[in-house]
Amino acid sequence: MTVSTTSIVRPRRSERKLRLRVLRSPAAVISIIWLVGLVLASLTSPLWLRYGPLEQDLSVVLQGPSLAHLLGTDELGRDILSRLVTAAAPTIFIGLVVPIVAVLVTIPITLWAARSRRGEGAMNQVSEIVLSLPGTVIILAFIAAVGTNMPLVMAAFGLLLFGAMYKIFFGQAKSLHTQLYVEAAAIDGVRPMRASIRHVLPNMSTTVIVQFVLLFGVGIGMQAALAFIGLGPQPPEPTWGGMIQTASRFIFQQPWMMVPTGGILALTLIAANSLADVLAGGTAVPPPLVALRRRLRRAPATEVAASAVADDLPVVGLADDAAPESLDMIADASYPGSNADPLRDAQAQVDVIALGALPADAVSRPTSGPASPGASTSREQLANDDHGLVVEDLVIGVDGGPALVTGVSMRVRPGTVMGLVGESGCGKSVTSYALLGLLAPGLSVRSGRIGWRGADLAGAAEKTLQRVRGHEIAFISQEPTRALDPMFTVGAQLAAAIRRLRGVGRAEAKRIASQLLTDVGIVDPPRVLKSYPHQISGGMAQRVAIALALSGTPSLLVADEPTTALDVTIQAEILALLRGLIAERGMSIIIVTHDLGVVADICDDVSVMYAGEIVETGTVRDVLLRPEHPYTMALLAADPHAILDLEGTARLASIPGQVPLPGSWTTGCRFAERCRFARDECLVTVPLDPRAQGEGGVRCVRRDDVQGRQDEWRLPVTTGAGR
Repeated sequence: MTVSTTSIVRPRRSERKLRLRVLRSPAAVISIIWLVGLVLASLTSPLWLRYGPLEQDLSVVLQGPSLAHLLGTDELGRDILSRLVTAAAPTIFIGLVVPIVAVLVTIPITLWAARSRRGEGAMNQVSEIVLSLPGTVIILAFIAAVGTNMPLVMAAFGLLLFGAMYKIFFGQAKSLHTQLYVEAAAIDGVRPMRASIRHVLPNMSTTVIVQFVLLFGVGIGMQAALAFIGLGPQPPEPTWGGMIQTASRFIFQQPWMMVPTGGILALTLIAANSLADVLAGGTAVPPPLVALRRRLRRAPATEVAASAVADDLPVVGLADDAAPESLDMIADASYPGSNADPLRDAQAQVDVIALGALPADAVSRPTSGPASPGASTSREQLANDDHGLVVEDLVIGVDGGPALVTGVSMRVRPGTVMGLVGESGCGKSVTSYALLGLLAPGLSVRSGRIGWRGADLAGAAEKTLQRVRGHEIAFISQEPTRALDPMFTVGAQLAAAIRRLRGVGRAEAKRIASQLLTDVGIVDPPRVLKSYPHQISGGMAQRVAIALALSGTPSLLVADEPTTALDVTIQAEILALLRGLIAERGMSIIIVTHDLGVVADICDDVSVMYAGEIVETGTVRDVLLRPEHPYTMALLAADPHAILDLEGTARLASIPGQVPLPGSWTTGCRFAERCRFARDECLVTVPLDPRAQGEGGVRCVRRDDVQGRQDEWRLPVTTGAGR
């Protein structure tokens, strides 16, 4: 039998192109219409305006809006609408001089400096010198030398922006020059500048366009400012800044004059900035960091099933077809993946850990995680448990795309630690984010339940989630810098969180912050409270992040690989700190990790995830000492610090292939294409059956055959026809 050890899935081509992004944004479309409309109206103004911009009528001086003068008149009886429209095109065209000069000068120099060590040093010094120059003084001196020639003045202003633009473009250009495809172009003989233009510049296009639009707005604002102080085009030539200056002189006689003159300038600047925001990937409003808006209406079961079929499951017609005779189709991405077997009874439950099958004695025992099916405790009893976390049949997917996590269930009781382990890409972090409703935009919980103290967090309103986040369930990220703002001191951030979560005053918040730092093992709280995040070490930053998570006295901590970026000494201290929190506060902890040593050190129970589903659960002792799933065996055999005693070889295991991508999951065992024990029967989806020894479950049809054969993972892997 031939079994492919790798599965190549062609990624979908992105459809979010720059043009589509602009056309799909109402703010961008309105901004473009406004700017283009101003130019067209200004260029065609002689054809439709009733009055010329210089035409005076002293009988209607300082008049408000009327049928004769829609926007009123100025101090000489000139029509304000005519003057505003006439000045629009020159203002916009001259405003374009600033970004054109700044980009044309900065881009070539940046591309050269990014690939030249000497050029980088020289241009860094030049940019710092330019940034230190007094720009306003230089512009005023330039106007004194050349007069009020606005194109030349704006060109000089664009040159003065070189320092700022260089700093923005250089970092991205330097990073892109280190990419393999740029180095490959150099190996192929492409000249350096040509390689930069062909490979680097296109990847900088979004940044360049955004800065271009922003500088366009800056150019218009600079023109108005110079005209306001009398250094722009001289009267009677109409300019927006000059008209604002005139309106300010007659603000008490006719305040209306300031409305149209200041309004057209404000709307133009808003249009330029809104367009830049959309081009940068925003929506002209502050974008959400997480998907905080929840779907309040739960989809009916029929809709969920239809969605699952559309995204992940085979078509109905396949249910009556014979199962493939070999595992060759496992590597075929065209064969739909599934968490449910179409060959099984349509009325069967989804293949997940049976929460309703915990033994009666397990209910009273403070353990985490699901146990073996077939016991007396009912699912309803677990659902009504107000003292722990109960996750049932959780399915998380991309909106309009494949599922990322399917049928995940777990139970965490007070005072216990649940470990969630597996390779990168197995869905561990996504599952942890879903517990607090922190899924990124574009991801959502399709079905399932997250039970916490009588509430279902999977379908809860944002108000409910806000009451839970921080107060009852806290989160510790893998990188403490994500939880700490570099702009504020540690004390300011801790005090703000404490005041919000506990409702205390400033003095009490400072006292509690100092006590929290002491609780997490920091020996000098006053100094740390006054420090910024960059002034403390990584281990201390992680302790501060834990203190921040404890600001609201939570009952459950969700820790996403809290010790990954730390050395072994600091890692041991953090684990000891977490054990102390469990003992002192009776807290529960969910630790997401790929380090089996951490699991063995602190966890009570463990769930092993692979390709979006749980493949083995049980107590730490059962899973680590008596693994029953081949994937768990392989992970332990690949760990140099594993507690298993595999005699006969000192060779570490190597698991061939990689975790399959969502959308390419097979209808059978998802680990089969990488498993050395896979056979034809692995094509059928396997439920999470009770463990042969201990509590928990295992998802493997050959569990009895492979039990005790974990040492074979340390032998060379045989693939292909010789397998």
